[in-house]
Amino acid sequence: MSTDVTNTPAEAPPGKDGSGGTGENLVRLMLDGMRSNMRQYGMLIALGLIVALFAVWTDGSLLLPHNISNLVLQNSYILILAIGMMLVIIAGHIDLSVGSLTAFVGAFAAVLTVQHGVSWPLALVLSLVVGAVAGSVQGFLIAYLGIPSFIVTLAGMLIFRGLTEILLKGQTLGPFPGGLQKMGNGFLPEVGPTTNYHNITLLLGLAVIVFVVLQEVRDRKRQQEFSLDVLPAKLFLLKLVALVAAVLTVTMMLASYKGAPIVLLILGALVVGYGYMMRNAVFGRHIYAIGGNLPAAKLSGVKDKKVTFYVFLNMGMLAALAGLVVAARLNAASPKAGLSFELEAIASSFIGGASMSGGVGTVLGAIIGGLVLGVLNNGMNLLSVGTDWQQVIKGLALLAAVGFDVWNKRKVGS
Repeated sequence: MSTDVTNTPAEAPPGKDGSGGTGENLVRLMLDGMRSNMRQYGMLIALGLIVALFAVWTDGSLLLPHNISNLVLQNSYILILAIGMMLVIIAGHIDLSVGSLTAFVGAFAAVLTVQHGVSWPLALVLSLVVGAVAGSVQGFLIAYLGIPSFIVTLAGMLIFRGLTEILLKGQTLGPFPGGLQKMGNGFLPEVGPTTNYHNITLLLGLAVIVFVVLQEVRDRKRQQEFSLDVLPAKLFLLKLVALVAAVLTVTMMLASYKGAPIVLLILGALVVGYGYMMRNAVFGRHIYAIGGNLPAAKLSGVKDKKVTFYVFLNMGMLAALAGLVVAARLNAASPKAGLSFELEAIASSFIGGASMSGGVGTVLGAIIGGLVLGVLNNGMNLLSVGTDWQQVIKGLALLAAVGFDVWNKRKVGS
């Protein structure tokens, strides 16, 4: 695909290339753009189709404002874990301990606040430190001692689950202080004049729209400066319209209920921060390098052990944050918390475009993969689908996503 839109054959005037009219040209542009960006947009289109199908099957219940808020609250901790897991997988590793670590951190926070009366801000900081320490220990064993990440994190899964049982003595512990509860269940306060919508949420939505448009335009200009392939102008404009429409729709739905959940702001900050790091920062590029071609990365001067260490330290902190969020949402710490969270995070990463071989994936892809699973869970619950069939359907979705990735790689290779 040419970076110069005027040189693209699909942009030729009607009749000169036998194409017919402008509508046919636009269709050709969309098809060409989709073929060359299939990996990037495949799951996004799948998410849209899943939402549309469940919206029809549930008679619109899926898209009710209160259900959109529930979707955010119910899947926030999985999305947080998916961001960290995506980085781990891009680096060529895996982390099986995050579900148990979330349970352990939740139990740790409960012991501090409920049993010892520690203020919730201090408990929050200490919990994040515990997560960072746990992640750094695993990172040290993997990076500097050379023990495979599968073995280290499998051991971590057992250790943290056992420590959770020891801390809680097999019992549920709660409730949490009100300030900590808001992390999992709270909404932004209402300010300003009385309207039918949540004013702060509307302003935040407008800010997100402006940010998204400016970021997309900036990225397109940068790609053109480096003579990289970009979407044709019409398809790029269509993409902007779709993004703005999606953000505006979600904003209006949230604003018509209780407003934006606090955890959504946390997620937004994580997506922006980690997305920038992976796209623009040296550390992010080093993660891609060691996952894509470790010998070449070493020859290029990348400190692979240091990068791996910090990737797992970061995963530990995000697991701790997810543990605080899930404990705050349940308003209690439970020995059974976090079960299968690691599988959900891994599945979200692979559905969102990560590769088993490493070196491929995006933060936004992890979020899309997590939303695919979240919409599947929510939609099937609304339809009263049994948990047995839910597991089957989610397994098939994961298999289809990885199969699509393998097929796409073979097609590109050929």
